Order: sequence, then C-alpha cells, then structure tokens
Amino acid sequence: MRSAVILAGGRARRLGEEKALLEFDGKPLICWTAEKLYQIVDEIVIVAQNRTHAERLEETISNFLNSAPIVEPEMRIKPQAAPEVAFTWDQVAGFGPVAGLLAGMEKARGNLVFATGCDLPFLNPEVIERLFELANEESYDAAVPVRPNGYFEPLHSVYRREKMLSACERALERSERGIFFPLQEIAVKRIPVAELRPIDPDLLSFFNLNTREDLGKARKLWPGCK
Repeated sequence: MRSAVILAGGRARRLGEEKALLEFDGKPLICWTAEKLYQIVDEIVIVAQNRTHAERLEETISNFLNSAPIVEPEMRIKPQAAPEVAFTWDQVAGFGPVAGLLAGMEKARGNLVFATGCDLPFLNPEVIERLFELANEESYDAAVPVRPNGYFEPLHSVYRREKMLSACERALERSERGIFFPLQEIAVKRIPVAELRPIDPDLLSFFNLNTREDLGKARKLWPGCK
C-alpha cells in the first residue's frame, strides 16, 4: 500500500495567502495536488494546523470530490479505485514540518509514503512514481531528490513510514525543529535531480510557492503545465 502526506498547515507569511486554498483554474491548489496524487497512491493524508483548519480543508476537498470527476482509471499510473482521504493536524505547536510529518506518518497506513507540501502546483505523477520505485530498494529508508548545490528536497520525497516516524519522534524529543534532522537518522538514497530530467525536463515538479513573485510565475505557467 502506498500513501501520500500533504503538509497544509504552513502560515505562508511571505505569500500573504493560504497556499492550500490558492485558486488555479477554478479549483484550490490542495484539490489539484490531491488529483495528481490520486493517480499513484492508495491513501492521501492531509495535515492541517488544527482541528478547525482540518474541517475547513475537508469541506473543500469534499466539495471538489462531489462536484468534479476525479482522474479516470485509465489515466492512473497505478490502477486502483479512488484513494481514501484522511485528515489530521500537528499535535505539537511550533515545530513546523517535523511536527507535520510526524502527524502524517502516524495517520498513514502505507509502508511507503510520499511527503509533500501543498505549494507545488506542478507535481509530476511520473516523477513521484519513479521515487516510489527507487525507495523500494530494501537497503534504503528514503528516496530524496538532491539539487546540484547539495540542497535536499525533503518535501518531495518518499519515505519508509515507520523509519521516518521514529526519526521525527526523536527530533521532537530533542527539540530539533529542522526538517533535515530526521534525514540524518535514516538511510537516504540521494537522487540527483538530473536523473529526473528525462521525465520532467524543466524540473517543474519541484517548483514551490514562497513569494508573490513565485505565485505570479506559476499562474503564467499554469495553462500549459497543469
């Protein structure tokens, strides 16, 4: 079983808007993200800020499911029925993505889990599928893309759930807020992003929204890349 965890609880101070609810082509970004993940996983876990936020996101997703067709079976990379969608929220305030990953890994049921933020409009299902394949090697606990400058993409990675769950628990026990701390606790298969260019030549799957400028660029790219 495969799961996906979407971290949707970020405050987005630089952007000035809630990322999950940003509208692209008539739908909130969180809905587009879920639609991409429908193609390759059995279960989606959305991690919110708190219970109230989770209820609001659940209503948004439910309205989308009830009003728009999900990906047709023949379009899915991994043939299956529509995946389940579950909601949870950070149990520890102030620990950012580490607390979000912990909550998501606790809720997820799959052995392998793709972890992502809600701010990547151009997620590429084929890239994610490739990361699942690479993470399935028994000697590793994660498949993590790495930029030429050595920068990891921990929120565009596939993890063995139990290993990452334990690593996040240790991070919180030690009051470590950095998302890279858990990566030091597990066996990571580093995937140079250049290896993914045959699937995604411009590496748009990794394009995330941090600023108003990013949002403007994403909306210009959107019609040809959605």
